[in-house]
Amino acid sequence: MDKRHFLGAALASGALPATGIAAPAAKGGPALLTITGAIGRSNRGALDPVRDQMMFKQKLAFTRACALDFAAIAALSAVSIRPTLEYDGKPHSLRGPLLGDVLALAGARPADTAKVLLRAVDGYAAAVPMGQLRSWRFIVATHLDGQPMALGGLGPLWAVYDADRVPEMAARPVAERFGACPWALYHIEVQA
Repeated sequence: MDKRHFLGAALASGALPATGIAAPAAKGGPALLTITGAIGRSNRGALDPVRDQMMFKQKLAFTRACALDFAAIAALSAVSIRPTLEYDGKPHSLRGPLLGDVLALAGARPADTAKVLLRAVDGYAAAVPMGQLRSWRFIVATHLDGQPMALGGLGPLWAVYDADRVPEMAARPVAERFGACPWALYHIEVQA
């Protein structure tokens, strides 16, 4: 089995019950997104410097977390957006659940003034007020132009919004619209 088929099978192997938003079980597919901080539900313990080497190297620390696999995220109701992307200056279709719905899986209900730290695999992080994430309708994109996003591109997860529909951002050059949108999203910290 080649790596691409192995990853696809691994991502598709988890399942989330369609009844409610309880934190998914820790077993299933590999965790793609870890939510920490002010959360009400968890399905894993503290950071382990051996198992969580990337988080350890990026100096993260937590005593409990909610780890989500692709299936858990993809099981949520998805919305579609069509922003013009800086990479080619063309509109593209992005699909995934609202970021607020993903946070709800971890029992996070941050106030509008709370900061949410979105972190990418390369260490890039954006601290965004929850009110902005809600009003700009941020999604955790799982698909680009109808296809799952691959690691090494913009995925497999991307925290993003439709900058073309936010007047103060649409007025900016395309290259300045996505600073709050880490692609290859893998960690969210909800700050109280």
